[in-house]
Amino acid sequence: VRYYKSILSTAEDNYAIYAPSSFRPEQSLLLIGGDVSSRYTRRTPQEYARIADYIDMVVRAKRGNYMVFFPSYRFMGEVYNAFMSMQESKAGQAADTADCAEITVIMQKSGINESDREDFLAEFEKDRKGPLAAFCVMGGIFSEGIDLTDERLIGAIVVGTGLPQISDEGELLRDYFDKSTGSGFDYAYRYPGLNKVLQAAGRVIRTPRDRGVILLLDERFCHEEYTRLYPREWSHRRICTLETVKEMLDAFWEM
Repeated sequence: VRYYKSILSTAEDNYAIYAPSSFRPEQSLLLIGGDVSSRYTRRTPQEYARIADYIDMVVRAKRGNYMVFFPSYRFMGEVYNAFMSMQESKAGQAADTADCAEITVIMQKSGINESDREDFLAEFEKDRKGPLAAFCVMGGIFSEGIDLTDERLIGAIVVGTGLPQISDEGELLRDYFDKSTGSGFDYAYRYPGLNKVLQAAGRVIRTPRDRGVILLLDERFCHEEYTRLYPREWSHRRICTLETVKEMLDAFWEM
């Protein structure tokens, strides 16, 4: 709230009202995978494979439609390749078991037009035997302004903290707020990034009837500089690892 008050007004007597969510905590399973990272220093084939493992576990836990959000097209492409390689290795297993159900994967393309957008969203209306994993980019046309209610979307996986790329505008903001508040990085990068994360995560629960999974994948989501910014409705978040996430997913979907 302080971020928006500072960005949108120079007055010092502004006030804010916090409206509680109308959704119940038990409608969603909010998990943070703290054993992976999207940091540039950690972007290796091994890390892409671990992220792909998380995606595979989430979408196989319950048949349905899922969206997976990435910080960039390049990162998305790397994880997509790792994920598809994994699916090829599973292809020889029995197709009629839950663990080996075929996953339909679609991926957002750069610069798509309105027709492409409608075709992409139409995939969420189809009946299929296995789950759907839609790979998208954070801050893009599919991470905000769409309503996929009920069974049309039952999960969102957000990879990375959404930090904007360094830019002249960002550096001007950073310099200004470093001098005025001492929090230049927060105002220029962390707050806008987290806003993209919140928008992407918000695709899952759109009505009082919805239930779904939200998984945040990045070690930084466990750090205090992020946890202090989470909305009150995220107080039920839980930390998971690749070793524990399946058990948590199964328990949620059995409720």
